[in-house]
Amino acid sequence: MVYTVKGKNKEYEINIGLEIHCQVISESKLFSSSSTKFGASPNTHVSFFDSGFPGQLPVINKFCIEQAIKTGLGLNAKINKRSVFDRKHYFYADLPTGYQITQQFHPIVSDGWVEILDDEGNPKKIRIEKLHVEQDAGKLTHDLSPVKSMVDFNRAGVALMEIVSKPDISSPYEAGEYVKKIRSIVRYLGTCDGNMDEGSMRCDINISLREKGSDKLGTRTETKNVNSIKFLMQAVEYEVRRQVEILDEGLSVSQETRLFDANTGTTRTMRSKENAIDYRYFPDPDIMPLVLEEGLVDRIKASMPELPDQKKKRFIEEYNLSQYDADILTSERAIAEYFEQAVGKEKQRDGKIVSNWMQSELFAILNKEAKDISESPIKAEELGELIDLIKDGTISGKIAKEVFKIMYEGDEKSAKKIVQEKGFKQVSDTGAIEKVIDEIIASSPDNVNAYKAGKQQLFGWFVGQTLKAMKGQANPQIVNEILKKKLG
Repeated sequence: MVYTVKGKNKEYEINIGLEIHCQVISESKLFSSSSTKFGASPNTHVSFFDSGFPGQLPVINKFCIEQAIKTGLGLNAKINKRSVFDRKHYFYADLPTGYQITQQFHPIVSDGWVEILDDEGNPKKIRIEKLHVEQDAGKLTHDLSPVKSMVDFNRAGVALMEIVSKPDISSPYEAGEYVKKIRSIVRYLGTCDGNMDEGSMRCDINISLREKGSDKLGTRTETKNVNSIKFLMQAVEYEVRRQVEILDEGLSVSQETRLFDANTGTTRTMRSKENAIDYRYFPDPDIMPLVLEEGLVDRIKASMPELPDQKKKRFIEEYNLSQYDADILTSERAIAEYFEQAVGKEKQRDGKIVSNWMQSELFAILNKEAKDISESPIKAEELGELIDLIKDGTISGKIAKEVFKIMYEGDEKSAKKIVQEKGFKQVSDTGAIEKVIDEIIASSPDNVNAYKAGKQQLFGWFVGQTLKAMKGQANPQIVNEILKKKLG
């Protein structure tokens, strides 16, 4: 579905294409042996080749190429057995050679697609034009000196995968969902960590409007280097509104490159948009065409993990989960693995119950402390043990939440041991429960009479008073059964 936006007199279709730059997970750079480790002191991971010294020749990092192939397979794309590296010329302080090595005309991956859910929850395919491998540039810092800009070449030469979509995205929401899907896929595959706050994944946004029903795309603007999904959606929303206002005035949208200002939620002009001819592309004379060896793609395909869409479908079928629950539990590979470990190898635990505990208790406290699942103090097997104690009647759900809190905050992670030490074991002795209920009924004749006269909501009051008197340790099911008999 193509969404539209209304101007003063016309209605416009929104056409969005994204270029997602994913930093490849590898120990060394694309054409040199320099380390790619994040957070090192400036200019400590730089070889002569990275810094543009004359006479230095590139040597292709085979592992980076395999990572690109793996990603292409995850994007349902065609892997091209022959690809070519080109030089893209432009002059900027963070590019020491004056050109970037990329794959403009003959990329290693082309013609892929991923599926997202649109604004109305319907499946929609977003076509991927290509994935090409290229070098990253260095990093400029402008706020360390009032009169100078500083450059750090640690990032220069790190391998990037640029994933270029067709202009099939039609709304800010779809743009966000598309980036989430790409991020999920590369993280599952282990080809990019997807850490947008560290710059290892960032987006360029191409937006154009056209009159509803027209086949001709409007003039395109490009917004560079957006590094969060929230900012991406804000940038799309602002840029669409800005272009509508220009067209409403009878003016033309300028083809230009823009920057997003996160403080104001607006975009601003950076420079006039270049065309391919401005970069003087030509095949890199120091790098032979890349030809993949026979059987390489098949070997990589055989080593790939189950991907998010496949896992989601299986979770719905095997664990009887809703689409919503399956979406959350498969959003990250580590979350999906935690869930299945908590359910158990023989699937002895109810997947829905495990899902509820993860989402209502575990995720709530992890999100509050800005932690991901890998940092959880409670391991999957430990959460599974806690759920077992609820299932076999050892503790109630209410007591289980208290045990969970102790497990999370303390050193003791065994739910069984905590229950034993704290005396939390659920009371299922009908005689003991009946005695407490008799005392409550005897001391509350007005409420008993009101209940029998038809005030049915008082039943919950009797349940609450019983659980309170027994410090939450009475078996709720037995409490309900005895109260029903006693109150008639």
